[in-house]
Amino acid sequence: MSRVGKKLVTVPNGVEINIAGTKVDVKGPKGQLSINLPDAITIKKNEDGTYSLDRATEETKNKALHGLSRSLVANMVKGVTDGYSKTLEIVGTGYKVTAKGNDLEFALGYSHPVLFPAPAGISFKVESPTRFQILGIDKQAVGETAAKVRKLRKQDPYKGKGIRFDNEVIRRKAGKAGK
Repeated sequence: MSRVGKKLVTVPNGVEINIAGTKVDVKGPKGQLSINLPDAITIKKNEDGTYSLDRATEETKNKALHGLSRSLVANMVKGVTDGYSKTLEIVGTGYKVTAKGNDLEFALGYSHPVLFPAPAGISFKVESPTRFQILGIDKQAVGETAAKVRKLRKQDPYKGKGIRFDNEVIRRKAGKAGK
């Protein structure tokens, strides 16, 4: 049995899970998320209020889907209760970020400012001109948005300039060796 798949999904107060066939809807104080589980995976409510996921057969593919499905449902429960966030920081002379309504405007050394629109379900919080957070209830959407923002100015391995995750360590390369 999958170690992740056999763990129970605990549901805190204020969160309700509706199951309709393979569709699972999770509703909580921060919003609502839904997912369609694979046909080989079933979800049921236990007597103590927790939820368990089971698989139809012991095939390798179903074992992998079992753990994945359990993680997705648990992430949805955490998302509608607490939400997810990623903190990014900008390093570089003159590099900064400002909030323009729901969107972000970056000055990243280009000849023009770069405007990044907020995707659906995602909000931004600018803490300082060089630090900001990406907030949302969907873990995958928050991570994907963070990756897209990071691609606006990739990390330079020589000077360390660019957009990086908070507490990310960049391995620096040595420059030219002069005579």
